Amino acid sequence: MQEMDAAQLAPQLTEDDPQLQAILEAIVYITDEPLTAQQIAAAIEQPIDKVKRLLDQLVADYGKPEHGLSIREVAGGYKMATKAEHHEAVRAFVKKLTPPMKLSLPALETLAVIAYKQPVTTPEIMEIRGVQGAGVLKTLLDRKLIAEAGRKDVVGRPLTYKTTKEFLVQFGLKDLKELPTLKEFEELGRLELVEESQPETVSENPPAENA
Repeated sequence: MQEMDAAQLAPQLTEDDPQLQAILEAIVYITDEPLTAQQIAAAIEQPIDKVKRLLDQLVADYGKPEHGLSIREVAGGYKMATKAEHHEAVRAFVKKLTPPMKLSLPALETLAVIAYKQPVTTPEIMEIRGVQGAGVLKTLLDRKLIAEAGRKDVVGRPLTYKTTKEFLVQFGLKDLKELPTLKEFEELGRLELVEESQPETVSENPPAENA
């Protein structure tokens, strides 16, 4: 946990218990290691007895059956976790989740080109990347990260491609205006990079796309 700036937190805190209790709840939620009441009180510059009272109230509130989480004293500090009685249900749910989407580096590079240059044709993508990418495009289409966007009004009228709503969902973007820099692009979202078993073939003269 990053060190809290007491000077910044102090002006937000008043004698209003609900506001302070909400801040304590947020602090317990974001911390990985249990924090003692003394540590929290010192960081937010509040009386220890008041902080302890409100923390105990949070423990009681989260102990009610309508909450799936609990706040407990662990190793001398306070920590938020799922309730033990719900562990089996949570495990069963997690097992049914769709596995994280995996993309090869070439696929991610192609996706980046489409995201920043859309609508873009296959020859334009290959010109930028310098490799053939028919297989990669099929992968991105199958995973609904890109879609056809009509044909470009040039000789041969090649197909163009654009990103989809699923692309925005996977990368946690509200819209295309929130696209990160190219450097940040590779680290965004839940996409996990894996090495391709067979590298793409470099082509000095990529074939023209069929109309």
